[in-house]
Amino acid sequence: MTDRVYNFSAGPACLPESVLKQAQKDLWNIDNTGIGILEHSHRDACFDRVTEETERACREVGNIPDSHSIFWMQGGATSQCYMVPANFLPEGRTADYFQTGKWANDSIAEVPLYGDCHICGSSKDSGYNFIPKRKQVSHSKNPVYVQYTSNNTIMGTEFHDEPETPGDSFLVADMSSNIYSRPMDFSKFGLVYAGAQKNLGPSGVTLLIARKDLIKEPVRPLPKMMQYGLHAAKNGRFNTPPTFGVYLMGEVFKWIIAEGGLDAMAEMNKEKAAIIYDFIDSQDFFQPHAAKEDRSYMNLTFKCPSPELDKLFVEQAEAQGLTTIKGHKSVGGMRASIYNAFPRSGCTALVAFMKDFAHAHASATTA
Repeated sequence: MTDRVYNFSAGPACLPESVLKQAQKDLWNIDNTGIGILEHSHRDACFDRVTEETERACREVGNIPDSHSIFWMQGGATSQCYMVPANFLPEGRTADYFQTGKWANDSIAEVPLYGDCHICGSSKDSGYNFIPKRKQVSHSKNPVYVQYTSNNTIMGTEFHDEPETPGDSFLVADMSSNIYSRPMDFSKFGLVYAGAQKNLGPSGVTLLIARKDLIKEPVRPLPKMMQYGLHAAKNGRFNTPPTFGVYLMGEVFKWIIAEGGLDAMAEMNKEKAAIIYDFIDSQDFFQPHAAKEDRSYMNLTFKCPSPELDKLFVEQAEAQGLTTIKGHKSVGGMRASIYNAFPRSGCTALVAFMKDFAHAHASATTA
């Protein structure tokens, strides 16, 4: 790790070190053009190459079928909360949403601007600590689409399988915090969107993977900047894109391919998460937030016996180079985000610190 700390941030998150080193070079002079990637026009030949390679590598990593377009937009996943119903949900029709945490609620709040929203499954009453199971799911009669947040960054829960869709409805997923962490069948989805700043690249760019037949025309008149089809037709260059973000996503996709693809990512992520979860399950000082069967491989949430000890844990962890591990204010405690690029050694270092901390404050469990 040289002079770098272990960055447990939920996003913007750590990036592969080899990618960062390549970016250092390309910031100064990319492709021997004499200027860096930040200075290139989004219309010149150098960025043509970047765009083509980024899309090609993205398609290769995810095995994205030809039936789906790949493009990128700005505004983060938050803008997609309203973009989805604006493009897909006609007035008077219903969309089904899973309510599993803050980001799901952000999407749910925007739906009534365009149509009707039906909560088909919710874990709200238990503090969003689990994923609704099939027997807990009740779909509306004829939804246009079903939307879910595949990994709940704040709560530390994750869908390990895609939800079912009734009738001819299609599936929409906010995959911001677990996209490309494991193999997924993208042919099952009408639309996937993901803010890049967790597993794919820097903040400021959002990846979209959309079925071409669904984005030909929005269901209502919309400003051009809100129309998926126009952005897809221009390969993410309908307006000036975040050029550095697109470039860096491409480098991350190439890194995933070089590391062995999504099968390798899945194996590595399970191994890293198991280091921490196995320790948590072996003792009674630290308590996990998420139900065991629904735990996230990306965001691991846990608490000490008291808020005072949580605060002390965060302070002392920071001093040990275990940074940005404080949990979200709505959950408290700690959150260790261990996305694709997070090193295994950081997980072992965290467990070593957890053991020492629990031993030093063991009396708190019997006080």
